[in-house]
Amino acid sequence: MNKPEVWLRGKVVEVPDLLQPAAHALLQSREEVEEYMRDFPEGLLWEKPAGRASVGFHLQHLSGVIDRMLTYAKAEKLSETQFQYLKNEGKFNEEISVEFLVNNFQEKVDEAIDSLKNTPENILTEFRPVGRKALPSTVIGVLFHAAEHSQRHVGQLLVTVSVLKDLDSR
Repeated sequence: MNKPEVWLRGKVVEVPDLLQPAAHALLQSREEVEEYMRDFPEGLLWEKPAGRASVGFHLQHLSGVIDRMLTYAKAEKLSETQFQYLKNEGKFNEEISVEFLVNNFQEKVDEAIDSLKNTPENILTEFRPVGRKALPSTVIGVLFHAAEHSQRHVGQLLVTVSVLKDLDSR
């Protein structure tokens, strides 16, 4: 069934108007990850075509970025667990499956949508420090970054998946 892109399907229920673009981008990323990863061979998860990032990295990073941006949106600092996750993004781990990474991303998008629903529009321009250097951003800035950064990595994921599947079929 051909559906229009998420942003052309109307409002996401309960998400404030100013956060609709972020919700649309996150939900679009979720759908595309599900599509691109369907029937992806487990043995290719950590392959790095042309020395570029692996599919496993992109899937881990997608979840990690959303998690970190949601933390910053709440004006919190990253936990040691989050720093450890960041450090391990893209490291080969034979115990991690495609299904696990896709499910983890789906759950993180669900968490992000719930967070958007619970973000009052009147706090969107409040200052939010980002990272160890406390670089300046705002609530809307970090939430939008979660969405646009997800779209960027989904695009890279598509290319990597396509290249690996093509090489694998030869």
